[in-house]
This record gives sequence, structure tokens and C-alpha cells, in this order.
Amino acid sequence: MVAMGMTIAEKVLSAHSDRDCHAGDHVVASVDFCMSQDGTSMIMMRELERLGFSGPRTTRGMAMVLDHSSPPPSAGIARIHAMIRGFAAANKIPLHDIGEGVCHQVVPESGKVLPGDLVLGADSHTCTYGALNACATGLGSTDVAVGASSGRMWFKVPETTRVTLSGILQRGVSAKDLALHMVGLVGADGATYESIEYGGDSVSSLTMDSRMTVANMAVEMGAKFSPFGFDGATAEWFSSHGMQVREGVLPDSDATYVRAIDVDLSDIPPMVARRHRVDDVCAVADVAGTHVDQVFIGTCTNGRVSDLAAAARIVRGRHVKQGTRLIVAPASRRVYLEAMRAGSIDYLVDAGAVMVAPGCGPCVGTNAGVPADGETVLSTANRNFMGRMGNENGVNILLCSPETAAASALKGEIVDPREVSA
Repeated sequence: MVAMGMTIAEKVLSAHSDRDCHAGDHVVASVDFCMSQDGTSMIMMRELERLGFSGPRTTRGMAMVLDHSSPPPSAGIARIHAMIRGFAAANKIPLHDIGEGVCHQVVPESGKVLPGDLVLGADSHTCTYGALNACATGLGSTDVAVGASSGRMWFKVPETTRVTLSGILQRGVSAKDLALHMVGLVGADGATYESIEYGGDSVSSLTMDSRMTVANMAVEMGAKFSPFGFDGATAEWFSSHGMQVREGVLPDSDATYVRAIDVDLSDIPPMVARRHRVDDVCAVADVAGTHVDQVFIGTCTNGRVSDLAAAARIVRGRHVKQGTRLIVAPASRRVYLEAMRAGSIDYLVDAGAVMVAPGCGPCVGTNAGVPADGETVLSTANRNFMGRMGNENGVNILLCSPETAAASALKGEIVDPREVSA
């Protein structure tokens, strides 16, 4: 029998199930790492206790992160945090406490996810780790509990969409615009249970921060995984975080894909996702001039060092428009410190930005930056559903890049960042 070529997802699941598998197969695979956050840990903890949990059986353990309501905004949330701390301590589980940052930033920084890994997270944007050449997916809390306690999980091997990138992003256009372009192109459920695999000559032009942004939003298309192939940028990122990783997973040249999408990066303009639907995507030019009450830069999508630097370059020496609020949440304490050393935080604060603790911040509306009734918010987050930021009363949330967010904060209305020289 002639061996069939494999995609990254097929290779990772084959390696973790000790059998050659292809799209459509069902496998039971070993798990390398699990995580949960403060919004999902309580259910997971109850299930772990029911299962007689005595410690994770995954290759590199698990972690718990307090990031969604950080610091806690109420006595009730504080009690939940206390229970999570107690459970983590009793079971010797690493805990990332308040102020350390968003789970999808601090977990990669911790070195617990490596190329070729299979990762489960009790958070839908766990697919972010695809940037690290891993197959990572968000599951329900009970499923993650089973994975942590047994070290295994069943999967249907997903079909893979291959996205081939060419060209170079224009000035003022960034990875978030690519991510929004993809969601608009594929649709909110257009890649349900697929693996979206990025490749092509222009992948090398995307930094690891950019790859995390793109992989992060794969779930907004319904995808299970979103792996980038291992290359020099992957190895360099791990080296910069104190880990020497010299090899990873690449797809075979004769791998079978359910579809192929070609994207010329040079054709992508600054993009916006309009209210209540992540896939209602248009060019910034189509909504330019829309009044903005609040601008938010941060989250697991766009709260990294390069995101804050891009925003800082635009607002440097300028000031946020009177009547418009600019809120910034670094993705982690490490990011915050690096951005401070680079001067980005100085420029943002000088321009009128309000800094909040590293973490999810206003994204989920649990502890900071809740908009008033009927306000319009421009956000670098990944979701704009009704009530997403803590208020369901007519709040209009649009998604964009850090560049578009910063430029629009200066004008008090949506503006193409290419019109505001950095």
C-alpha cells in the first residue's frame, strides 16, 4: 500500500495515538497539556473531584489561570478565586494568579506547550497555540477534566483547509486584518471541526505575535485546530523564551486537503467586523466616520508587545479625542514590562490611555471597561456578540486591529490608520 501524505493535524494525532490516521478516523490520543481559566475552573474542579483526581496524567501537566475577572470585581468572584487557589495548591497545579495575564499568553510564556503537542483548554481560544506548531483546541470543562485525569482524549481527525499566503501586508495593515479577512471569507461556521493550516512563502513575514493573532481567531470560523508549520521564526521565539527547540511538524507535500485558499496579503486593507457578527466583515473605509465612544486595545488576540508598540507609534505626541475613552490591557505581566521598557506604555498613557491590569480586561465585561447603553466600541478583541462586554443594551461593538483602534481613538471616529502617519 502506498503511504498517504499527511497534514499537520493528521501527523500530530497519529503521533499521539500510535497509529497512522487520516481525516474522518476516530482515535484516542494522549494529551500533552491542559489548562482552565477562572470562568471554567469550577466546573472542571467538580468533575475532577468526581473522577477521584490525584494529579494530571498529561505529559507536561496542567495549569489554572485567573484572568477573566482579574482582579475580582465582587466578593462572589473573590470566593471563586480563593477556591481555585486552594484546589491548585492541594493538587500541586501551577496557578497563574491575578495580574499575570491572559491564559493564552501566559501558557505559551511558561514553556508548557511545544511544537507537535496536543493541548486541551477549557477556553475556546486555546487554538491560539497553533502558532507554536501545536494542535490545540478548546473543550468544555468536563472534557478537559477527563483529559487531565486520564491523560487521553478521543478525537475525530479533522479535515484540513490549507491557506497559502503570498505578498506582504501594506503599511498600516496587520495580522488582525488578515484574521478578520479570513473570518469574512470563510464565515462563522464555514470551517466547523476543521484544521486550518497556514503555509506559503509569506508565512515567514508573520512574526510569532502575528501568528498567535491569526490562530486565535480560527475558532471564529468553527475550526478545531489552526497550526502553523515549524520554521526558523518558531525556533527563535522559543529561544527568546529560554527554550531550545530545533524541530517540529510540517505537512507532507502530497497531503490531502478539503479545500485550498490562496491569500495575497498585499490585497488586504484595514478591516472591521461589524456589530454582533464576527463574520460581517468590511473594509475600514466602508464604516469610516462612525462615531466611537470607547476604544479597547488588548485581549488574547491583540494585547502583545508588538500590538502595543503599533498603537504607541500612532498615538505618540498626540492625544485621544475628547469624549472618547482608550482602554489598554497588556496580555501579560511580561508583555507589560517589555512594553514599558520600550516606551510604548509611556506614549499610550501620555496620549490619554487608561491602563488596566494584565488579563482579559473589558473583553468579557467582567471587571473593567463596561460601556454605557447605546455606545459604540471599537475593540481589538475576537468577539462582538450582543452583551459581550457586559452590557446588552444597544452596545455596538466593532472589531479591528491595534492600528485602526489607535488611529480611531485620536479622531473619535473610525478612521483608516494609513491616514494617520505613525
